[in-house]
Amino acid sequence: MTLLILIYGLIIGSFLNVCIYRIPRGESIAWPGSHCPTCSHSLSWYDNIPLFSYLVLKGKCRYCRTNISAQYPLVESLNAFLYIIMYFRFGFGIDFIFYSLVSSVLAAITFIDLKEMIIPDSLVLSILVLSVIHKTVNYFLYGISPELISSFLGLLVAGGLFTAIVLISRGGMGGGDVTLMGALGFVLGFKNILLNIFVSFVLGAIISIVLLAAKIKTRKDPIPFGPFIVLGFFITSLWGKVIINWYLNILL
Repeated sequence: MTLLILIYGLIIGSFLNVCIYRIPRGESIAWPGSHCPTCSHSLSWYDNIPLFSYLVLKGKCRYCRTNISAQYPLVESLNAFLYIIMYFRFGFGIDFIFYSLVSSVLAAITFIDLKEMIIPDSLVLSILVLSVIHKTVNYFLYGISPELISSFLGLLVAGGLFTAIVLISRGGMGGGDVTLMGALGFVLGFKNILLNIFVSFVLGAIISIVLLAAKIKTRKDPIPFGPFIVLGFFITSLWGKVIINWYLNILL
């Protein structure tokens, strides 16, 4: 099962590369078929085997010999790794399917935000749709309460807080960060989204200081906040209960 999930994660990761390249350009992710972005030559199925084709071709297009970005095998490998983590965390079931798909969407958002400094609304909306489906299926199949009040509170609090930050900072944070945090608030609920927000700001502060200290970024360079939100989500999803219980035990 682990091997099958690994292969499935690589395949979905290959599709994510299409999304990362085309969505910011307003292109269809379904048509035309896969092709080299440099010479536009259509790729055969054996040019599209996740990870394997990149290694066999030594990172170059078979037809024009242009270098293929290392992003392609990185995204494929990262997505497969995330699927394995979700499998060991949730087992094979509805929760695994949901969190794996959300992980893929968040991986695409991360790379798009890093490259283009935008978070597409279509990807954020897909998180909300997946969450509604997940909560509905869990309710009808297993009788698990969707806790809609907590979800809507999470959406409103997270979205409202980040909207206030955007207004106060006068553009220091983008609208995509607002919608993304709101959507994750609906996924996680009120209590967990507060942890997500806290972890995101802590990670953002630490990594930004490191980038400035290493002179990779200057004070005037924009640093996308989306990746920190995503990292905070993964930490909260995987270890949120442990962190919250540990915190409450300290207080008590």
